[in-house]
Amino acid sequence: METTLEKLEKIIEERKKYSPEESYTAKLINKGIEKILKKIGEEASELIIASLKNEKQNIIHETSDLFYHILVMLNYHTIKLEDIYNELEKRMNISGIEEKRRRKDD
Repeated sequence: METTLEKLEKIIEERKKYSPEESYTAKLINKGIEKILKKIGEEASELIIASLKNEKQNIIHETSDLFYHILVMLNYHTIKLEDIYNELEKRMNISGIEEKRRRKDD
């Protein structure tokens, strides 16, 4: 069964083909990675503020915005959610401390 994030990934793939005047997704991708990353930074900051204020509904809203913008960034780089899922799956059998140690050794 397809997850909501997977559905959103497909919508982003389709919408990037639209005119930037018709689609926010197309507009973001058309403006390039710097604009996409700026939006990720803005949404992450808004999420941090909502979390510090313990505003649960706003945390949900800002997390959703951040997920969307991260998916746009992944699409820009032609990275699929499946790639992220596979990476997370590999990490499930090792501790975070061990995983960080392995990255330092690379």
